[in-house]
Amino acid sequence: MITISSLSKIYRTKNRTVQALDNVNLEIGTGMFGLLGPNGAGKTTLMRILAGIVNPSQGEVIINGHSLKTGAGKKAIKATLGYLPQELGMYQELSASQFIDYMAILKGIDDTQKRVQQVEKVLNMVGLSQDAERKIKGFSGGMKRRVGIAQALVNDPELLIVDEPTAGLDPEERIRFRNLLVNLSDERTIILSTHIVEDIAQTCQDMAVLSSGQVIFRGSPAGLMREADGHVWSFTSDSMERPDHGLTVVSMLHLPEGIQYRLVGSSIEKYPTAEAVKPGLEDGYVWLMRSKGQTVDVL
Repeated sequence: MITISSLSKIYRTKNRTVQALDNVNLEIGTGMFGLLGPNGAGKTTLMRILAGIVNPSQGEVIINGHSLKTGAGKKAIKATLGYLPQELGMYQELSASQFIDYMAILKGIDDTQKRVQQVEKVLNMVGLSQDAERKIKGFSGGMKRRVGIAQALVNDPELLIVDEPTAGLDPEERIRFRNLLVNLSDERTIILSTHIVEDIAQTCQDMAVLSSGQVIFRGSPAGLMREADGHVWSFTSDSMERPDHGLTVVSMLHLPEGIQYRLVGSSIEKYPTAEAVKPGLEDGYVWLMRSKGQTVDVL
């Protein structure tokens, strides 16, 4: 169990002060937990605090009974933590197995036999056994992400934190990566931080939305979808003029009879032929951001 209480983080420079997190309160249990929000919402700051890399300005984090406020607590948490940041620096001239072995040494796995077994185990888990001796510099972006997950798993963590893991991946690698995370979540807590709504929809049963450093939604993906009930429509137009009148265009589909728009907004009076449709997670997210006064530019 992770308990985050009244957590705030302020960055101060000579020219300005930035409140990255503002009184965040969350409880996170076992399984996949999704943290969704736009770029700049404070997600990475929160992940770095949980990983013990950044100290909060205020508040407390307790993970499995250990507080990040104390040196002993931070040490205990790091021993059971795996972390994949947005940008993981890798030694490109090393092979995958050499890099994971190096990371295992840094994580305190001193027993050579145990380390060899763990390296083989995690490379197999992420589907890289056949490429274990290849140099990382020859890997695709998706393969490098899987190396990143492997190094995060090498100490068999109870808590795995992954920050924007699918950004920049092609559709096939994104699906592969999501499936990998779901398979790993049976035995541990995984926090998936992302701005990609589909990643949450396909992996998580519990989630929160962060915006401007504050939690603006906490619940299930189904609960977020319900937020948009009565505010999502489908409208087909033979005109190239894009629907407006305070509506957000979530998607456009070109059909023989015209362009089919999926719209989110408070009123559809200007388009009497529009039909109400069942919200998806992206619709719920767009409606939530609109209702909180946040700018949403989907298309």
